[in-house]
Amino acid sequence: MRAVELREFGGPEVLRVVTAAVPEPGPGQVSVDVAYAGVNFADLKARSEGYRVPQLPFVPGLEVSGRVRALGAGVTGLTVGQEVTALTGGGAYAEVAVADAATVFPVPAGLDLRTAATLPTVLPTAYALLHTVGRLQPGESVLVQGAAGGVGTVLGQLARAAGAGAVYGVVSSAAKAAYAKEHGYDEVFTGAFEEPVRQATGGRGVDLVLDPVGGDTLRAGLACLAPFGRLVSFGNASSAEPWSVGQPELYPLAHSVSGFSVLMLARTAPEALRELAERAFAEVADGTVDLPVTAEFGLEEAAEAHRLMGGRTSTGKLLLRVGR
Repeated sequence: MRAVELREFGGPEVLRVVTAAVPEPGPGQVSVDVAYAGVNFADLKARSEGYRVPQLPFVPGLEVSGRVRALGAGVTGLTVGQEVTALTGGGAYAEVAVADAATVFPVPAGLDLRTAATLPTVLPTAYALLHTVGRLQPGESVLVQGAAGGVGTVLGQLARAAGAGAVYGVVSSAAKAAYAKEHGYDEVFTGAFEEPVRQATGGRGVDLVLDPVGGDTLRAGLACLAPFGRLVSFGNASSAEPWSVGQPELYPLAHSVSGFSVLMLARTAPEALRELAERAFAEVADGTVDLPVTAEFGLEEAAEAHRLMGGRTSTGKLLLRVGR
């Protein structure tokens, strides 16, 4: 089979299409003939920094859509040939990928495989950030970093559907701001955002901040919280040093900080992830959320997909077209 492999860490050029052995599912696993693979920022960090790479050579990629190829021992509820979408934890940039059965989901009725490839990481993450971890209540305000990315695109729509009083976003360019405003955001800030947020909220701040960046951006997000506000960290795109927060930051205005990782949840509580994903996928099936595929590349063009995402100019969701 064809697969995209990296043998060293570095820029997009380290991604190479190779001929590899077809993986077989172990007990409790499923192999999938891949139609599409999603491209995520975590893939770029794996390629450049070794994020979640157990050893080299390594095939990156966290999510696929396709058809069940084979079932490992003990797997029930799925059939060979069934259309599925799956969170793989690695190995998605290939014609055949293997995933734990707990993170393999039938494609919701009415969705095609191209759309299904956008679901496994983005939808559960966005749903959890707002509802399960962030506990957004009707009328509350929310501030989203990376508002034009895959997760950000969904968050704006979900927040609006949940009855948020105001949905604010932060992006890196005017073009991204225009895109975000088409997907649920009331106001979008470019660059520095702390003072604009204060002005937009009459000095009160926001009830919920969602941050995938970390570092100084996370600290600024904390400063934007209203009394009893919550911040949810769900990434460290800045590659900043690990941060800590304690009594001086939290006690004065009763703030709280929590975290979420769909990959960690898949490892530590797969059944909880499954329940979360099924609720999240329903938001797409019923038309509440639309996640546009803004660029599609062939498997052999994986490096170009990484260059586009790494250049911080992309919006929405990027896919690799894998199936012949």
